[in-house]
Amino acid sequence: MVSFWMRSGDLKELTSYPQWLQELVIDMHDSRERVSRHLLFQQMRDATLPGAAARNFFIRVWPVIEQFPQYMGRNLGKLEYGKPGHDLARAFLTRNVRVEQNHADYWAEWAEASGVPREDLLKGSEAPASAALPHWCWYVCDRDSLAIAIAATNYAIEGVTGEWAHLVCSSDRYAQSLPQERRKSGMRWLRAHAHYDDAHPWEALEIVATILGAHPSAAEISQVRAALRRSYEYMRLTLEDCLVEDGTGDPARVASEERAA
Repeated sequence: MVSFWMRSGDLKELTSYPQWLQELVIDMHDSRERVSRHLLFQQMRDATLPGAAARNFFIRVWPVIEQFPQYMGRNLGKLEYGKPGHDLARAFLTRNVRVEQNHADYWAEWAEASGVPREDLLKGSEAPASAALPHWCWYVCDRDSLAIAIAATNYAIEGVTGEWAHLVCSSDRYAQSLPQERRKSGMRWLRAHAHYDDAHPWEALEIVATILGAHPSAAEISQVRAALRRSYEYMRLTLEDCLVEDGTGDPARVASEERAA
């Protein structure tokens, strides 16, 4: 039986959430930072990312960008009237599906401003590692519970994406590296995601807490933890593969430079 919980504090304050969820978010800090502070994003911020790695990045991350509204559509199919958190989830998902569809257009414009034609995005990549993250997102949204799926995608992936986008935009070097005539459209995706005050990941966290309650079972907590860890790890592996496969680094060097940074 779900132990009732309703947020009483500020949406964007971690202390507003149940103790178990606070501890889980803190436990995931290092895994999250291995994505948000990844060498690829540091080089992108500094306008030093090799062109081949940038090309890999746009093409290999594209499936997740393009399919994100579909992930949310799978979660819409799990809604049950009157269940805790499901009304929150309904409002959140229906409101944001169209937003994510627009973001796919912004990503394609960003890629084109960076020299990657739209047809190359649609053609995709044959690299095995590029399939891991979209396969995981589809699986968790298709097969797992509503709380776990929203934690894995709308909280973990959307949340850490906002952090790395903020890192890239923390300097104007990257924006200045894009062709002037395409700079505005090329930066639209990044600027849409680079706000630390973005409410989407916090709203997702509230949905997870409302569905599972103040005192979920150890098994339920373990399932959420595993889902968050997989999302962060699949993102990290995708980023490292973008660098490694083009000779810009090896896994040991990437890890070493990230620790140094």
